[in-house]
Amino acid sequence: MMKSRTALRLIVAALCLSAGWQSMLAQQHKLWYNRPAAHWLEALPIGNSALGAMVYGGTETEEIQLNEETFWSGSPHSNNSTESLAALPEVRRLIYEGKEGEAAKLIDQHFVKGPHGMRFLPMGSLKLELGHKDVKDYRRELNLSDAIVTTSYINNGVRYERTVFASQADNVIVVQLKAGKKGLLSFGVNFATQLSSKVFTVSEHEGVSGTVNELAAVVEGVEQEGIKAGLKAECRVLVEADGKLNRGADNLSVEGATTATLYITAATNFVNYHDVSGNPEKKNNETLASVKGKPYKQLLADHVKKYQEQYNRVCLTLPKSDASALPTDQRLAAFEQNGNDPSAGASQVVNRKSVNRQSLDLDLISLMMQYGRYLLISSSQPGGQPANLQGVWNDKMNAPWDSKYTININAEMNYWPATVGNLLETQQPLFSMIRDLSVTGTKTAQEMYGCGGWVAHHNTDLWRIAGPVDGTPWGMFPTGGAWLTTHIWQHYLFTGDKEFLAEYYPVMKGAADFLLDYMQVYPAAGELKKAAGWLMTVPTVSPEHGPRGKGTNVCAGSTMDNQIAFDVLSQTMRAAEV
Repeated sequence: MMKSRTALRLIVAALCLSAGWQSMLAQQHKLWYNRPAAHWLEALPIGNSALGAMVYGGTETEEIQLNEETFWSGSPHSNNSTESLAALPEVRRLIYEGKEGEAAKLIDQHFVKGPHGMRFLPMGSLKLELGHKDVKDYRRELNLSDAIVTTSYINNGVRYERTVFASQADNVIVVQLKAGKKGLLSFGVNFATQLSSKVFTVSEHEGVSGTVNELAAVVEGVEQEGIKAGLKAECRVLVEADGKLNRGADNLSVEGATTATLYITAATNFVNYHDVSGNPEKKNNETLASVKGKPYKQLLADHVKKYQEQYNRVCLTLPKSDASALPTDQRLAAFEQNGNDPSAGASQVVNRKSVNRQSLDLDLISLMMQYGRYLLISSSQPGGQPANLQGVWNDKMNAPWDSKYTININAEMNYWPATVGNLLETQQPLFSMIRDLSVTGTKTAQEMYGCGGWVAHHNTDLWRIAGPVDGTPWGMFPTGGAWLTTHIWQHYLFTGDKEFLAEYYPVMKGAADFLLDYMQVYPAAGELKKAAGWLMTVPTVSPEHGPRGKGTNVCAGSTMDNQIAFDVLSQTMRAAEV
């Protein structure tokens, strides 16, 4: 079945091209603005899974804020409580008797002990000191069809243009700067970070291999909640220009050029969730060695080809309006002003008599759909880490919710577009994380609950912690890992790939085994007498909310747990039959 589906996809692609649909597939969806970004949320994201960047499009100073997907706080560790198993019978008794509040206090005391997960760290920012103060005809854009950010403007009668892209093909971020007149491109190159670091030109630094036109930054990780820092990152910037290159101790500058190209790469000593013996300097040297001598046009062509292999599989064409040509921020404002209530369903919008359907910028919806696909392509690729709470982009020392993997909904939501959006391979990092959790979660199941199989709660991180975090209302959710395994079954349903299912069947079975051990026969006592005799997860929570009047969301057999358990047990049985 897998081979036939692949063949069908190739036939459809060939028919599209033969019918002259190539231009429609590209669609030319763009986010564009007539001013530079004023803050991080206005910058434009690029990424190749391993590296992420936010491009501001500045004229005096261009900032390219950088992330590397494995740069997190802390080091390998476990957060399993050693007190929960002894307290478990009492917690269950209190819940059966309707004393959920008392049970919640015991869970907070004995189950949620910490650490509460490590955080995704910012690498730093590459700063290009351009000095162009008075500009006109300014435009910056992200073209979703080729994953390229372009900034252009006129300063003192000279047109300047920058292109930035994150290449999956070569694992580098490439920046090209061009001046419209010969010899009028000059700029400085600096690196800034909020973390402890050493920034130096490679030629001036002993013991670091590289070329004389490289700037390097070694950025130290941080400890968190008593877990020592185990990671350090190295970022490299290789500068090639047709003008004069100057080297300072911790900066580079270019004078009198017409064109300059920068190659940015970064790496850490992370190998996997229990091994931090890697060599980031060696990784970066190998990456840069592979792109040296490659013409810019070749790098660009390889990037576009690799990206479009995934992006061009899906197109959605909806009617445009006059507003479709506006800068994206103005376009969003116009969309709402034209009677489009964001809380209403699409059918309500187009059928509302007071709205002129011809004036609705429905193409904005297709833009947003493709932007979602773009972000998933950019932050989750085979061999890398899954898209975290913010994809692969973060500029804060303390990201919201640590930018971890919140597996009571957010991680799952990240991957909802993967199959229906024809981006099957973007799930590989998710499947890899689920496999890791099935290992760490086996120990959690044994130590915390005396159960077989494996468990993960509502949150995890780079180190694949599986115990509960944050507090009872969030952390006492023993079906986060089980929920993740439903993605395995859905992938099989989409592909019919029996080899894949066989590979991951033990992971599914482990989640089912835990549920069968963890669920209890509800006794004929307490407030839920009608539930007597049924198997229920206990203790658990109704995630992040609960019934009115209880003062807690701790319960037995929350509706969400019931659905997840039913799905996981049913899917595992069906997988066993397959």
